[in-house]
Amino acid sequence: MVKITIDGKITEVKKGTTVLNAARELGIEIPTLCDHPELTPYGGCRMCLVEVEGARTLQPSCTLPASNEMVVKTDTKKVHDARKFILSMIFSERNHFCMYCQVSGGDCELQNSAYDEGMTHWPIMPNWQPYPVDASHPFIILEHNRCILCRSCVRACGELVGNFTLGFEERGANSNLVADLGLPLGESSCVGCGTCLEVCPTGALIDRWSAYQGKETEVDATKTICLGCSIGCGINALTRDNRLVRIEGDWDAEINHGIICKVGRFIPMTEERERILTPMVRVDGKLKASTWENALSAAAAKIEKGNISGVASTRLSMEALNNFKAICDAFDAKSISSTEESAAVDAVFDYAASSGKPFESKIDEIKDADCFLILGEDTTKDHQVISFFAKRQIPAGAKVIQISDKSTGYDNFANESLMIEKKSQAAFLNSLEILVSGGTEDLNKTAKSFDLDAASLQNVVDALTTSDKVAIIFGSRYDFDDADAAVKSVVSLNNKLNGKLITTKGNINSVGASSLGINISVSHESADVVILALGDEELSQSFSKKFESTPFSIVFSSYVSHLTASADIVFPVQNWLEQDGHFVNADGHILEAKAVLSAPDSVYSSEDSLSKLADALKINKQSDWKKLVKETPAPVLIS
Repeated sequence: MVKITIDGKITEVKKGTTVLNAARELGIEIPTLCDHPELTPYGGCRMCLVEVEGARTLQPSCTLPASNEMVVKTDTKKVHDARKFILSMIFSERNHFCMYCQVSGGDCELQNSAYDEGMTHWPIMPNWQPYPVDASHPFIILEHNRCILCRSCVRACGELVGNFTLGFEERGANSNLVADLGLPLGESSCVGCGTCLEVCPTGALIDRWSAYQGKETEVDATKTICLGCSIGCGINALTRDNRLVRIEGDWDAEINHGIICKVGRFIPMTEERERILTPMVRVDGKLKASTWENALSAAAAKIEKGNISGVASTRLSMEALNNFKAICDAFDAKSISSTEESAAVDAVFDYAASSGKPFESKIDEIKDADCFLILGEDTTKDHQVISFFAKRQIPAGAKVIQISDKSTGYDNFANESLMIEKKSQAAFLNSLEILVSGGTEDLNKTAKSFDLDAASLQNVVDALTTSDKVAIIFGSRYDFDDADAAVKSVVSLNNKLNGKLITTKGNINSVGASSLGINISVSHESADVVILALGDEELSQSFSKKFESTPFSIVFSSYVSHLTASADIVFPVQNWLEQDGHFVNADGHILEAKAVLSAPDSVYSSEDSLSKLADALKINKQSDWKKLVKETPAPVLIS
């Protein structure tokens, strides 16, 4: 610990703490434009200059480590004069006429800094030239005229996302933000995560879907979780007049620490599916609007007389799944399954049941790995945040190895890409285990049998055996020909390497659904009544076709689809932004989602809608789902 005095206040901080962070601990605000808590200190904007007793010049507090007995002053005339000069220079270089900028009025850190210094104008004659606006990206607008060259976006793209799309060309005042080697942003390698625009202190990078729809002081902010995949990233949903304005990453979230992907940030903004707003019952071959009472009565009458099966979306909350399971159990459902379409989800649970204990690590445990083995999924497209954790370790020397049967987004990042057919991947993992164990397996023979280059295979073996911390990411977005064998092989290999293993599962509540005994889709041919609790999930055509010949279907859905069009009874339910609930994510965290929007009248949550049906059937739905989830053998420790 070191003792430091800032503006007369004394505090002790850990060795290595910057003066800027020491000041924050004392509640002393030092202005910055290029600093961000999740980025490496850069010292580019110089707004955080402070006086240090004994130093000849002002020092940037964001990069200056606190030293014992250091005395710092942040509120002197010399400091304020320096800040005003820096701001004047910044304002003179580009077109910062604030009245035309969408972040003006409280959202712009540059403008706020100027007001904090009492500036109403800048004394230096502007010397800017017009730059083109890049509107080629579907989600992001790049406005070069607002850029202050702080490089926060470049650092975020590399340090946090690991994509390294952004950079600068030219020097000094002529510096310009570019994507790749000067491509339009919409044609570049950008993955559309939007992290760059979230760290931008000005209007240089803006969200085209939320621009001019409300300042931070004019919107309601709700911390909740994204339901786009099994990770459950923390997000901050901004709403105004019961309308979604913007989604940002929650920098305080335990799992993702503020990083989200386009599925969590932008896709909800572009939702255009048609809502269902009233119950419907098929009469004389046509779906007709009905009351809740009549629709529930009709559904209950059919369920009580028929042989039922149930299908639930793994995007439903634990509370909703609990009610769904109670209905299916009460009427001895022929099958109780989920909308998951990957056998790998069931396979990891089957392995956990046979081993009797968790075998996977937490996501946090893979973030500092120095070697990643990725198979079973292209996580650069699905579960993108997982890929960010892997790619951003590459500059630190981490190796990336992918095993796949097709091209993926890792092709430009992986040290080695082994193209192996899915049906052969389990066998290859067994051979790889022998090779890394120093067994008698002949490497050249193994390479030939799987049609691989022997040198590439040797590089893989060397990387796995010489790395200190290996992480295996086992995907589940597409089926293996023998998922059980693949899971056994990957677990065995991980044990041999003493590595960290995570499987991506499927949707946000895959773990929770499987813990309740709701597994992947099975045959429903023996049932004459199928209950489909779909929520707001958008199902594939192949999945929907499974129910074309169903004699009678009861569908709970937020949106119109092929299944609702062919259903006999349809109940409208709220979408993910309109309801509260709990979810068990991929690494076993029980997460809570909060409603951020009010639902249309007479549209209830999936939990309440299924509860109403249970009441109509006179079913006792009381059960402790948390206890059940924690008692069921799972691949991860539920917490």
